[in-house]
Amino acid sequence: MPDPTTSQSNGSLLVIDDEPGIRESLELLLEHEGYQITTAATGEAGLRALAKKPFDAVLLDVSLPDKSGLEVLREIRTSDPSLAVVMITAYGSVENAVAAMQGGASNYITKPWDNEKLLAEIRSLIRQQHLTEENRELKRTLKQRYNFSQIIGKSDPMLKIFDLVAQVAPSRATILIQGESGTGKELIAKAIHANSPRAGNVFVPVNTGSMPVDLLDSTLFGHVRGAFTSAVTSKRGLFEVADHGTIFFDEIGTVGPETQTKLLRVIQEREFMYLGGTETVKVDVRILAATNVDLHRLVQEGKFREDLYYRLNVISIHLPPLRDRKLDIPLLVEHFAKKYCEENAKPPLRFSPEAMQLLLDYDWPGNVRELENTVERAVILSSGEEAGPELLPEALLRDGKKYWKFLPAEGDQKSLFTILDECERRIITDMLEQTRGNQTEAAERFQVPLSTLNQKIKRLNIEIKKKRDAVHH
Repeated sequence: MPDPTTSQSNGSLLVIDDEPGIRESLELLLEHEGYQITTAATGEAGLRALAKKPFDAVLLDVSLPDKSGLEVLREIRTSDPSLAVVMITAYGSVENAVAAMQGGASNYITKPWDNEKLLAEIRSLIRQQHLTEENRELKRTLKQRYNFSQIIGKSDPMLKIFDLVAQVAPSRATILIQGESGTGKELIAKAIHANSPRAGNVFVPVNTGSMPVDLLDSTLFGHVRGAFTSAVTSKRGLFEVADHGTIFFDEIGTVGPETQTKLLRVIQEREFMYLGGTETVKVDVRILAATNVDLHRLVQEGKFREDLYYRLNVISIHLPPLRDRKLDIPLLVEHFAKKYCEENAKPPLRFSPEAMQLLLDYDWPGNVRELENTVERAVILSSGEEAGPELLPEALLRDGKKYWKFLPAEGDQKSLFTILDECERRIITDMLEQTRGNQTEAAERFQVPLSTLNQKIKRLNIEIKKKRDAVHH
């Protein structure tokens, strides 16, 4: 049995129960699992222990000699609303369970309990508690440093982006934000604005991909009365609305040639003309732009002005896809679950270890937006306080099973080493397809030396197929 005073602790637990046998039994079980245990025989003794030091979770008996467990639960909730509390009852009645859950208990167990189920419940609660605190601390830190309260991430790629945004935000430079759809480009643009001297003025987003050319020009630059058939009155454009603020162009690569020319003039001269007008209008607007396509390639194809490209690309921020920042997935899941539980008036929802593993294993082609939709779906479909694999979309379940076919069917003879080789071959082949045959990038994603990956490729006879982009003449 590990010595809780010297071994690394998995967490700190408080057991409040008036039966010595129950306290001793729980203390032995939980200390064996690496938890630091404090026990109390009365409600008052338990509350005094809570006042002295923090705990990760409390196991609280419903029936105590000095006051009821539900009274103690109410006092705990008053002093620490986020602390996980598991109620212990000898009766297992529906009334006790309902009262405990309504009082804010995280869950309840009945005497006698199943040791494995109890340990699994405690592990899950502490993991969720740590994740919630980590998320809260991350938001607090980001808000203090950068006012990035809506951007979630602790992975190295995201921390580098946070530092870059904080560095460039105070300037008036145009910034090009690049990344796949759903990676959060508009959130980054808003963070840049919020941390700039223009934060007190307007932030105007424009989705250029959803408007025809005439409507886009009228929307951006405004028009005078009679400029076109339906222009019965003059109208200000978004550039004028955004004066002294920030204007954000989403999907900038979809803007047509004529509008590109006008945008270039605004950037260079800080002025424009109304549609149908003859006088110039001066504006002081910071321009941020985002794209999910390769603008440089569009320049080479003659579809985007080269001079406008270089004007927009003074500073470039590239957002990584979610598959390259999987360390952030648990934090994002906790953030979105809290958001949608509050919106739908549902109790807090945690994801089971099996469900979380499926979320971590999936490649998320739709990035953070797809993850958010997945969590919202689970919240809406949930009927309890834990989301299992059954609440996840079929695509995630299929993806999680794609290596099961290597397992031998009943009666088949296949060694474990053969199964592992087949599975490893498929995993490496899939990664090489994602990196278009780039072994260096594949080794970086696997977090192994390139020499190690090369040895495995040779041993498993994996054929490298490098994909080349089509050459446009």
